[in-house]
Amino acid sequence: MKVTKSHLLLVDDDERLRDLLYKFLTEKGFFVSTAMDANHARELMDTFIFDLIILDVMMPEEDGLSLTDSIRQGPMRFKDIPILLLTAMSETEDRITGLGKGADDYLSKPFDPRELLLRIQAILRRSESLEKSASLSLGKVSYDIKLNRLEKGGAMIPLTTVESSLLKIFARHRGKPLSREDLASEYGGDMNPRTIDVQINRLRKKIEDDLKVPRYLQTVRGKGYILLPDA
Repeated sequence: MKVTKSHLLLVDDDERLRDLLYKFLTEKGFFVSTAMDANHARELMDTFIFDLIILDVMMPEEDGLSLTDSIRQGPMRFKDIPILLLTAMSETEDRITGLGKGADDYLSKPFDPRELLLRIQAILRRSESLEKSASLSLGKVSYDIKLNRLEKGGAMIPLTTVESSLLKIFARHRGKPLSREDLASEYGGDMNPRTIDVQINRLRKKIEDDLKVPRYLQTVRGKGYILLPDA
């Protein structure tokens, strides 16, 4: 059965396995990019948006555990990408370490490609389920992340492209302070701190009842801004 065209990044220094999995996964309906090492993977991540990273643990120079840690500690736009580790069966400690560093799942080598497919589908279903269920209550205003739609009393509140992008970033990282640098990095455009402040004020006018004392889109002194939806 074909699956939707999610974009996968396959990182493995074994050319034979890389080519085999590329062929198998593309035949199953995925769009697949491949990288031979960590540096190549970073170059691709700077260029494309990925739905899942399949990452070999044992690679020369920088291994998969180090790259996993780097992704989870790196720019905001990379932190939520699911990671599936490929590891040798005997490397129990590597599996534990990898999960501790933020990997979402692991698969021991050697493996049946059909099991890899099932694990990929399960991870993507979890990610899709989280996105689908994400509807935030902001007092009289509600925000549907999947539809990127802001409403009040059933009526849609118009958003500009920049407002829409920033609100989606805040929604994905709700409850976490985001610096101006975080917002600019994840937005991906040319946005200076002054521009961000202006856009935050515009969003507040559409969300808050009292602009002098914001309840939902608050300023965190010395850190930036935070979105705090109703529990």
